[in-house]
Amino acid sequence: MNRINKIFKEKKNNILSIYYTAGYPGLGDTVAIAAALEKAGADMLEIGFPYSDPVADGPVIQASSKLSLDQGMDLDLLFEQLKELRKTVTIPVLLMGYVNPVLQYGVERFCKSCAEVGVDGCIVPDLPMVEYEEFYKDVFLKYGLSNIFLVTPQTSTERIHKIDSLSNGFIYLLSSSATTGQNLQVSDTTEAYFSRIADLKLNNPTMIGFGISSKETFDKACKYANGGIIGTAFVKAIAAGNLDENIEAFMTKFTS
Repeated sequence: MNRINKIFKEKKNNILSIYYTAGYPGLGDTVAIAAALEKAGADMLEIGFPYSDPVADGPVIQASSKLSLDQGMDLDLLFEQLKELRKTVTIPVLLMGYVNPVLQYGVERFCKSCAEVGVDGCIVPDLPMVEYEEFYKDVFLKYGLSNIFLVTPQTSTERIHKIDSLSNGFIYLLSSSATTGQNLQVSDTTEAYFSRIADLKLNNPTMIGFGISSKETFDKACKYANGGIIGTAFVKAIAAGNLDENIEAFMTKFTS
């Protein structure tokens, strides 16, 4: 049982996952932020590896990715930094990013590097499900990695069941089909979407992301899923000033 499965078995509800960009705001901040987030009460982390064309991301995460790349972040450096990760961090950690850097790095090499530094899973939104199943599933399983798939309000029931059968961690429910950074609005349509997912009685737990920026929106997400994922709001919060103080102040909103 990897750390992702363990957290869902132990906690089940109100799981708080935080996304941030590797190498941002400072190139060397990646592991320090992870340790500070765990200390402040995060249950799970998603570390984004930056890419030059982050089409699914809003302006805040796009800007953090550009700065990180400009400062010299790439997968080689990220894995070098993450060699220190498990000295201070015990909670589940996933890497999130686009497929192109993974293909350039080499899929098996990427999975092997993840396993070596203690990464538990990956979220690669533009990796087609059919390609994952045909070419990469066995490699992910070989290295004990969970591959996390995304579901949108437009995803068909048939595809959701297929995703569920291929998943071994959790399923990432996008609150909308917009880019990151939009505010979570639980309209009648959104509520029907979340209820439809719940009615499917999936084997895997679910997490809601995109638009969670406050305790109120986090609590809304937790009504319909096992927890919520916060990205843009956290990246904004650490943009300037004292990193430790900013992290503690941000996390207090969700954990106090």
